[in-house]
Amino acid sequence: MTAVPPPAPGRELSSPPSDGISNLRFSNHSDHLLVSSWDKTVRLYDASANVLRGEFKHGGPVLDCCFHDDSSGFSAGADNTVRRLVFSSSKEDILGRHDAPVRCVEYSYAAGQLITGSWDKTLKCWDPRGASGQERTLVGTYPQPERVYSLSLVGNRLVVATAGRHVNVYDLRNMSQPEQRRESSLKYQTRCVRCYPNGTGYALSSVEGRVAMEFFDLSEASQTKKYAFKCHRKSEAGRDIVYPVNAIAFHPIYGTFATGGCDGYVNVWDGNNKKRLYQYSKYPTSIAALSFSRDGRLLAVASSYTFEEGDKPHEPDSIFVRSVNEIEVKPKPKVYPNPPA
Repeated sequence: MTAVPPPAPGRELSSPPSDGISNLRFSNHSDHLLVSSWDKTVRLYDASANVLRGEFKHGGPVLDCCFHDDSSGFSAGADNTVRRLVFSSSKEDILGRHDAPVRCVEYSYAAGQLITGSWDKTLKCWDPRGASGQERTLVGTYPQPERVYSLSLVGNRLVVATAGRHVNVYDLRNMSQPEQRRESSLKYQTRCVRCYPNGTGYALSSVEGRVAMEFFDLSEASQTKKYAFKCHRKSEAGRDIVYPVNAIAFHPIYGTFATGGCDGYVNVWDGNNKKRLYQYSKYPTSIAALSFSRDGRLLAVASSYTFEEGDKPHEPDSIFVRSVNEIEVKPKPKVYPNPPA
């Protein structure tokens, strides 16, 4: 019997960033992929055609990016600046600034606003339609308990994860104060938070090889459903080696999710049934970011060393786009034993 070769890591995109990849995201309208990097660029790719469609150079490392629509996007810079990028004209507007590097940027289709989170311990909301002057675009500034590390949106809900393991949950229609103030149920620093596509809660990952599954509804019945699980770790010579879980991405159709860790692995999980569905063959280095395309047919993987072990020789930063097979992401039906006759 011939051994089946392991599936390829996916198609590698040409013209990748030349330094660490901070994030990548698929468009809600096409297979366009937006990528931000420590090399001070934001790149726009057509992931299906493997073509670099545009590139923006910033004044410092770019820590996050997101789409506005298929023709424009936003970026968050280590130069404290929030920018709007217009792909067709390669033009950029400065929406405004924070007092420290801007770590996260999310566009809310529900509110028509851009939300940014910074290491200056604030969240800011912007109206991108008024991009000609900062006063006109800034909707509000909301102090946070600590530096903002990760943001996620679902409908009108916004989840903010900060240093010090704080988690604030907001309703975008009333930002005056958080709807809920929580603490991460994981003991170590938060790396990533992502809301469930069905809007009932969020997954949160830490630097210590764990993911927590949380629910917004504070009733006892809902809170008993929450749990956490270990992942992205291995045993070597009788001791556990534990890796940060940098990335979480939900499948838009099935609600299952992928995690990426500093171990170079991408795992796919069925959160409802508490099962791992799939593990892709190992990537060259740490998984820095993950994104499913709008129809769930493609998964973009940033294989990019995240300096968790300091400066050392590492594999080049690269982006792989893999075709997703249904068997990798579709929940398996529960099999109930036949009752005795």
